[in-house]
Amino acid sequence: MQFRRSRRDEPEINLIPLIDVLLVVLIFLMVTTTYARFSELQINLPEAQGDSAKETPLQINVGVDQHGAYSINDAAAAGASVELLVEALRAAAGGEKDPVVVISADAQATHQAVIRIMDAARRAGYPRVTFVTQSADGGN
Repeated sequence: MQFRRSRRDEPEINLIPLIDVLLVVLIFLMVTTTYARFSELQINLPEAQGDSAKETPLQINVGVDQHGAYSINDAAAAGASVELLVEALRAAAGGEKDPVVVISADAQATHQAVIRIMDAARRAGYPRVTFVTQSADGGN
């Protein structure tokens, strides 16, 4: 008996569909990718030597207690109206044109009492207003 051997084809991988899929993925990546151009400038900044400010600006310390009573530079203010506070701030500033108004308000003071000081400082022409706070550990 003679058996004929059937001839088997060697399996091969067809690369054409794989190339098609890779080209589609490549086109998708090229379309959806944003390109950012980063440019650097070599900048040499100028150097200068200067003295620090020798004069510190005048500070007007305004205090507010929990009942809404005001004190300006440790002296009791005459009233609680904005107009009276404006006059007291101008008197405390003397001839200084741009003093710093430092507000020390009690934690229980009303919001309106603090806003009244800020409004008085604005009307007096003193835009530089700052607040004194206390850190949580009890120190200033």
